[in-house]
Amino acid sequence: MNDDARKSVISKTVSISEALTEELRSKVLDGDIPAGSLVTETEVASTYGVSRPTAKSAIQSLTHDGLLRRRPNKPAYVPHLSKSDIEDLYFVRIQIETSVVRHLAKNNLAPSAALKAADELAELPEDAPSSVFAYTDLAFHASLVDATNSERLIELYRTLLDEIRLSMAQARYALGQQRISSNTMESTLQ
Repeated sequence: MNDDARKSVISKTVSISEALTEELRSKVLDGDIPAGSLVTETEVASTYGVSRPTAKSAIQSLTHDGLLRRRPNKPAYVPHLSKSDIEDLYFVRIQIETSVVRHLAKNNLAPSAALKAADELAELPEDAPSSVFAYTDLAFHASLVDATNSERLIELYRTLLDEIRLSMAQARYALGQQRISSNTMESTLQ
């Protein structure tokens, strides 16, 4: 998440549940709560000094977003995305993003938000937390989708973003701090 986005989040009034959800989201994406870890209502409530219903709400939100998984009558856990999970996720992502790029090229559109996001990615330090890297990288891709002005497509893509971020974070830990250059992103827009 870039500085402007962080300031926007900071200046926005949020509920305790929303703040807790964002804190847990960052901890999962940064690997502070690693794959395979259980995330229980009791532990979250105790750690953050919140009620169990607040902890439950945050856990449900992250489960809905794909950052946690939960089986009936079992605590939530951070999934270790399998090869099959990632292949399926990227199969869907590639279908959406290639269609979007074709649409933008056909209509000769190069969104300024995408150029800005590419610049912000280039300015990130190599040791930026995975959550910051993933948010900044996906801001580029989301800005392309946003430029289509298709409400349904934008909503569909947004449902995938957290799981994409999780796959990026887990891959980044497995592969190191490598990243796509901003030149690659800018060439996509030309």
